[in-house]
Amino acid sequence: QVQLVESGGGLVQAGGSLRLSCAASAGTFSSSAMGWFRQAPGKEREFVAAASRSGLMTYYADSVKGRFTISRDNAKNTVYLQMNNLKPEDTALYYCAARGAAVVVIAPRAWGYWGQGTQVTVSS
Repeated sequence: QVQLVESGGGLVQAGGSLRLSCAASAGTFSSSAMGWFRQAPGKEREFVAAASRSGLMTYYADSVKGRFTISRDNAKNTVYLQMNNLKPEDTALYYCAARGAAVVVIAPRAWGYWGQGTQVTVSS
């Protein structure tokens, strides 16, 4: 069982930055691919970014490529999402997810563990 706790969300003006963190319970973090997803009101949960077990391979949704950076620190059991040049359309509840497999997939149903989410609101 993997427990995930997100933090770092908040209210920011367009063009600003936020850094989300996700702390995982010890044991299986380094053997899990880690990802970030988001869900805006009335919309489906969507893939944002993911990192392989080692963190050497990263993947991004086209909408955030060049603005967001995912990274992980396996020694601290923590994954991060640095979000720069935020836009109002980035407003959503952001979830951290873990997948006990090497292959990264973007479908939310393929991820077995989820945090409770942290709210990001970008004002125009």
